[in-house]
Amino acid sequence: MSKIGIKYGLLITLVVVAWVVLVRFVMGVDAEAKLNLLAPLLFNLTAFVAIFLGIKERKTQLGDNFRFREGMRTGFHISLVYASSACLFFFIAFLVAGSRLLRSEHEVSSMTLWQEALLAYAGLFFGAIVFGLIYSALGAFFLARETTAARKP
Repeated sequence: MSKIGIKYGLLITLVVVAWVVLVRFVMGVDAEAKLNLLAPLLFNLTAFVAIFLGIKERKTQLGDNFRFREGMRTGFHISLVYASSACLFFFIAFLVAGSRLLRSEHEVSSMTLWQEALLAYAGLFFGAIVFGLIYSALGAFFLARETTAARKP
């Protein structure tokens, strides 16, 4: 795993942790509050910016040798660190706070608590990877295109 992946992946997780701690634990906002509609926007915007900045840093390291594939690889590493560390945070929060975060929606479910948790963690992990790959493709495309344009006479 690259240092860039760890640096920017943990940065995204830090934003997620700060949001959850501030909104859920400090402010006591429940799941039905309209403020929660900002969370997906904030998390995805943070992921996109962090992945783009990570790819840009990798491009600076490689210079003219930067290719689309390097950008995708860097973005994937960032996404993998984010997905893993965010799942770890929510697992620890689940162990500490109990099901309060997980079952905050007042819906009746036929699944057990552990099935819901597993489904939520899988959704978080694979969602972060898939969206991370999309953001990586966008960032790598534009940054690789700049490199290609700079090489042409």
